[in-house]
Amino acid sequence: SQSTTVTVEQPPPPRDHLVWSLFTTVYGNFCCLGLLAFFFSVKSRDRKMLGDNSGALSYGSTAKCLNITALVINIIIVIIVVVVVAVMITNARAMHPYGYSPFPGRT
Repeated sequence: SQSTTVTVEQPPPPRDHLVWSLFTTVYGNFCCLGLLAFFFSVKSRDRKMLGDNSGALSYGSTAKCLNITALVINIIIVIIVVVVVAVMITNARAMHPYGYSPFPGRT
């Protein structure tokens, strides 16, 4: 008696980016992009549990794009804030070159 074994590899399930969306919602929710990303991640996870891989892939891709957009905007905001604070400190020190410091306890 002969037997034949056939192995079928299934593609990995689509990613839903739920954890990333959660962190984006908590730490960088610029214009509610994090909340939208979280919403699409939950929808992607629901579709994945129902076996609709194409729907899960679509929602997961949308969540990923929203997370990337929120991350880039947050990085730009942090850079702008750091530059503005550095310029303000530099200007404050330049206005008082004779030892007077606007910051108490520093000379």
